[in-house]
Amino acid sequence: MRKDYVPLGLPVSTRHTCHGRVTGSWGSRTYSTSPHQPPPPTCTKRASPRSRVAVSIDQHVSPSGVIDQTMAAPPLPSAYMPDLPAVPEWLNKGDNAWQLTAATFVGIQSMPGLVVLYGSIVKKKWAVNSAFMALYAYASTLIVWVLLAFRMAFGDRLLPFWGKAGPALTGDFLVARASFPATAHYGAGGALEVAPTQPYYPEATLVLFQFQLAAITLVLLAGALLGRMNIKAWMAFTPLWLLLSYTVCAFSLWGGGFLYHWGVIDYSGGYVIHVSSGVAGFTAAYWVGPRLKSDRERFAPNNILLMIAGGGLLWLGWAGFNGGAPYAPNIIASMAVLNTNVSAAASLLTWTCLDVIFFGKPSVIGAVQGMMTGLVCITAGAGLVHTWAAVLMGICAGSVPWFTMMVLHKRSALLQKVDDTLAVFHTHAVAGLLGGVLTGLLATPELTTLHTHVPGTRGAFYGGGVQQVGKQLAAALFVVVWNVVVTTGIILAVGLVIPLRMPDEQLRIGDDAAHGEEAYALWGDGERFDVSRRAAARATEVGDQSVDQRLAAMGARGITVQL
Repeated sequence: MRKDYVPLGLPVSTRHTCHGRVTGSWGSRTYSTSPHQPPPPTCTKRASPRSRVAVSIDQHVSPSGVIDQTMAAPPLPSAYMPDLPAVPEWLNKGDNAWQLTAATFVGIQSMPGLVVLYGSIVKKKWAVNSAFMALYAYASTLIVWVLLAFRMAFGDRLLPFWGKAGPALTGDFLVARASFPATAHYGAGGALEVAPTQPYYPEATLVLFQFQLAAITLVLLAGALLGRMNIKAWMAFTPLWLLLSYTVCAFSLWGGGFLYHWGVIDYSGGYVIHVSSGVAGFTAAYWVGPRLKSDRERFAPNNILLMIAGGGLLWLGWAGFNGGAPYAPNIIASMAVLNTNVSAAASLLTWTCLDVIFFGKPSVIGAVQGMMTGLVCITAGAGLVHTWAAVLMGICAGSVPWFTMMVLHKRSALLQKVDDTLAVFHTHAVAGLLGGVLTGLLATPELTTLHTHVPGTRGAFYGGGVQQVGKQLAAALFVVVWNVVVTTGIILAVGLVIPLRMPDEQLRIGDDAAHGEEAYALWGDGERFDVSRRAAARATEVGDQSVDQRLAAMGARGITVQL
């Protein structure tokens, strides 16, 4: 702002002409009829009598009322000085701020979103163990990610499906401009068609954002194994799966691998995250073995309200999940966030309606599952489809996984044999595959041109033909086969050293056997109830006095919940 005037508490008005420009001032504000051009260095203006009281002391007012002023450019604020170390010329503060915000949103999906969801959707006796499996996966992923995994997924090319391992720990690497070195796309003649992707923020921001996506993949995978996996085996499994499975899929589809350059569309992880976690979770569940028969028959949530809260955090956090995928707060991000919410709502309503039609009443658990499948389905193409297509994808997400879970599951011997605790196969593998195929049909050329790096990529309905759908199916097949083979190898290797499944006597107890801790204190004001005292009460029961009366006399107060 030009400081032509020193406000003295009185209104000031001027009108002057500077080389054809009409400018003016009221109070301490200035305006111009040509806002996109700076004022000329010298101008003469006519001051009204009442403006004389506000003229700055370095201006000269002639007797005729003309102010002669030589205007100098104001000094730049220190935060915008050239070559400021904290603000290099390639850094866009808006892009950086949004990417850090998106990373935080995705982190909230895992911590506390899925931690709360897992801890509440299972039986009371498994609340602590289920929440801790998610917590441990999140923490262990971060350490492995910065030590080796990030550069295996987004570094220099080692193999067509894998990047070179290396640490992301040094300041020189992390403060440099973010880059995907293997994403440079070359034409048939070897000429460079698309330069490597280089967002306008430092590598540290990219490392953080991609870590959050990697972490939630493992947390989702854990949903298939709740209620029986040995926590020590889980602790050994998570870093191995991240290194040997996730990094391969991420590099192949996002980091510059063969599927990336082939033109497969996976906008924000329909394949890398959801198909991978669903297939790997199902495979691991097969090898770990089932829960106790009593747990499989009755596994009611211990707190439905907390389950809804966890699901809500997951839904809202998806704004960062899909909104951060373009690596900038551009129009693709805006479309992605809107479409994400639309698809989730359409899927939730579809699932709920199907529950009412076939079972006579809406299920809250079903609504959360419908929300989840809508979010998963749109992920493969969230920023690349029109919003009407997002509605269609949401309807498909609320009906196809519903059918596979409610109808096909009961007719398949394999699906019934494998104890997938939270139906991760249906909500993530099936919904993720569905989203990838629908993206191959519905991705628009206007939006894909802004996002993808292979010229001509578009959905089949917009001129991409069946070729694009074929690419989507082939990529899904690669992800499925890789995860089945690698997950099997890791699980069997871990099983040679650590038992994969807890013993039946520990499974009957749950959290107390696994961790020596319980989620809820149901007796008195928080004190744990001594089981031996309950047994003694039953053994000495006499007359018509009930066990509850005897327990009350011993100081045990509260509500007994059979779970």
